[in-house]
Amino acid sequence: MSGYEYLDRNTAETRVKIEAAKRESGKTHEVTLLAAVKYATVDEINYLTEFAGVRDIGINRANQLTEIYDSLRKENLRVHFIGKLQTNKVKYIIDKVDVIQSVDSLRLAEEIDRQAKKHFRRIDILAEINSGREENKSGVLPEDAEDFCVALSAFSNLRLTGFMTMAPKCEKKEDYCKYFRQTYAQVLDIWVKKLHNINIPVISMGMSDSFEAAIECGSNLVRIGSSLFRKT
Repeated sequence: MSGYEYLDRNTAETRVKIEAAKRESGKTHEVTLLAAVKYATVDEINYLTEFAGVRDIGINRANQLTEIYDSLRKENLRVHFIGKLQTNKVKYIIDKVDVIQSVDSLRLAEEIDRQAKKHFRRIDILAEINSGREENKSGVLPEDAEDFCVALSAFSNLRLTGFMTMAPKCEKKEDYCKYFRQTYAQVLDIWVKKLHNINIPVISMGMSDSFEAAIECGSNLVRIGSSLFRKT
């Protein structure tokens, strides 16, 4: 397949930046590169997963997932739902996703649990935390995160594997780090002290404009969209 050299270039450049961020901050953990494919074509997605070595993709809208799912090359593919998920849409995606990152209410968790049971699945979820306390963004407030995670861990068809956050738009890396460090410290505290979990949680922090700062603050999964798909 030709004509997608920009995807090879952008993916390689992103991986170099990921490794540089790890090296500069003394981090050694693996960082998953997730392609946020909100504005990508099916051909671009398939090229990334077949030829550029990207294994994780993030979908923002249920309608997009149902429209493209049958056309995706699914070998070694992990599909994450990363956008705002309405309860009435859960039934349409529950058999198509591997992870739902944007779990922000018990009502949504209850519906995911109910639909997962119908499909004999136990589905991986992340608790979404509104680290910037922004009214126009989803996620539970930091002070509610502990009780929320404890409640999520009680659902039999859900597997709480970590956390997701989206920092406010910032001008400087230091400003991003303020939010990311707070979230990182909080979620580790919840993970160890309240959930008594010895496994390493997924910490999904950082996008195209903030992923380097997020990695320096402990993120092990970054959601990259525009940086991967730019053609110039």
